[in-house]
Amino acid sequence: QVQLVESGGGFVQAGGSLRLSCAASGGTLNSYVMGWFRQASGKEREFVAAINRSGDSTYSAASVKGRFTISRDNAKSTVYLQMNILKPEDTAVYYCAAAWAPSSTGYYTTGARYDYWGQGTRVTVSS
Repeated sequence: QVQLVESGGGFVQAGGSLRLSCAASGGTLNSYVMGWFRQASGKEREFVAAINRSGDSTYSAASVKGRFTISRDNAKSTVYLQMNILKPEDTAVYYCAAAWAPSSTGYYTTGARYDYWGQGTRVTVSS
């Protein structure tokens, strides 16, 4: 069972940048497809970005495409979300998620495919 701990959230002005990190323990990260999701106050959780096990294939939601980049370092058991040109509508709690998929070469965009979740890190973007 893998444990996930997010960090890097905070308060930033619109147009700024943040890098979120997700540190994994208790499992071999390269057996997991990884994803980032977010949930704004009063809204449902939404998909942000996902990355396959090797890190050579990624997918981002249309709302963040061109601004956010997901990456992973399996040797460091860490997944990252680089967020640039942040907008007030990016304000949310961001969650890292892991899907056990030792044979998969792709990524997943639905939360139901993920087995483990972190506790979340809050990002607040002011206008």
